[in-house]
Amino acid sequence: MKNQKGKVYLVGAGPGDCNLMTVRSHKLLSQAEVLIYDALIDIPQLELIPPTCQKIEVGKRGGKPSTQQQEINRLLVEHCKLGKQVVRLKSGDPFIFGRSSSEIQALIIAGCDFEVIPGISSALSAPLLAGIPLTDPVMSRCFAVMSAHEPDALEWEALVQIETLVILMGGRNLSEIIWQLQKHGRSPETPIAIIRDCGRPEQQIWLGTLSNIVQQTAGQSLSPCVIVIGEVVRLREYLIQPESTNMIDTPVTTNNRQLPLAGKTILVTRSVSQSAEFSDRLQQQGARVIEMPALVIGPPSTWEPLDSAIAQLSSFHWLILTSHNAVDCFFQRLQAKGKDARSLFGIKIAVVGKKTADSLRSHSLQPDFIPPNFVADSLVENFPDNLQNCKILFPRVESGGREVLVKEFTAQGAQVIEVPAYQSCCPETIDPIALSALQNQAVNIITFASSKTVHNFCNLIEKSPPLSGSQDWLESVCIASIGPETSKSCQNLLGKLDVEAKEYTLDGLTEAIVQWVTDYQNL
Repeated sequence: MKNQKGKVYLVGAGPGDCNLMTVRSHKLLSQAEVLIYDALIDIPQLELIPPTCQKIEVGKRGGKPSTQQQEINRLLVEHCKLGKQVVRLKSGDPFIFGRSSSEIQALIIAGCDFEVIPGISSALSAPLLAGIPLTDPVMSRCFAVMSAHEPDALEWEALVQIETLVILMGGRNLSEIIWQLQKHGRSPETPIAIIRDCGRPEQQIWLGTLSNIVQQTAGQSLSPCVIVIGEVVRLREYLIQPESTNMIDTPVTTNNRQLPLAGKTILVTRSVSQSAEFSDRLQQQGARVIEMPALVIGPPSTWEPLDSAIAQLSSFHWLILTSHNAVDCFFQRLQAKGKDARSLFGIKIAVVGKKTADSLRSHSLQPDFIPPNFVADSLVENFPDNLQNCKILFPRVESGGREVLVKEFTAQGAQVIEVPAYQSCCPETIDPIALSALQNQAVNIITFASSKTVHNFCNLIEKSPPLSGSQDWLESVCIASIGPETSKSCQNLLGKLDVEAKEYTLDGLTEAIVQWVTDYQNL
């Protein structure tokens, strides 16, 4: 988007969750110079916008004043002719009730360059996120999508013949929709689902039938919602998680506002290969997650020490693995040298932490020893064997660490052979989405799962002038650490620590964050 000539991108924002937007949409938003957006756009999506971007809200929320379409057209043309890269951000997909035709015609007449970027329409995503399939070999061989903004304009006599109906913009006209469907022959016992705020932490669902849904939702604000009508609604009972299952003939309200981390934006600093699992844990608790990789895992500068150790594995009594990375890199190199787990016959294996133990089990091996506190110091304190004349292989990160472990083992008579199995480097640049969120002070919690990520995070911040010159962005942010060593780095480098996991695992860190948020909200 470095062109001198202006261009307008009509971008579909999807249902509201940044994770459900396309990669191209993310990139365009992070580079936009002017943003013209609808009122239904979610706040986290706006966090992707650079601080220097000019933001113009143009309404388009049902029942409230909106900018006239002619004025929106004028704004698009005006900013494009100024040579700006303009993102016209629309809910869902630009071509599904998005009024894009008028805007495109105005751009063509003005000679403006433009591009349309598809998005996931709420007509498709809302039923999916609620566990309702729109098609089924028996119950629904087709479905129709319509807007009920003007219900009198719809051909109800034809619509009632279609097995599944998906209705947008129908919350304020629910009674009229129900009346029209029953008037034209649809059974009062036809299942119906109303899904409000789909894809957001506050998503809410009502289930019922045409005969009782109006009474169920009386007094509720339903906009913005998607209404699904048809027998496929009954399939939800069989397609949602077991703990969420409800009897289909019982009115159901699912309100995710009760999730403890709803409304919180959390920055995860783990490496790309390791962040997904932790992010999923946080999202299941209602959090919005932004991933900012602060580690890049790669091979060591030389394999010679590890290869030499592998060649004489039978001489070792113990193999110590203190991280998921150490496990994976050691076994990858073992395989590269034409060996497998059988080469470890007669060697005992100690690991630090549940995650490391799980990684070892993925190679069909059980650890012989896991220290109780999931830290390396605990490994020394609780080691089960006499260390006198014990030969230990310790594959680790090339930059070193765990000095206490090696020192204590050596002091007790062990011979510790340290070999680099991988190196962890700092990324060259900070992720632009994470940078924008930090600049806009949109991050509530930053998580650290190792001291290395704290060091690298600070290095990345120092390379980012908008942040490096001030600590204002950090004042209102909660700093969460997985354990004591990481906490020390947080205190030394960031000058604060708000949360430390009691159990030094990702589950423990998640629990500690949930507890902190709960306590904070109860103050």
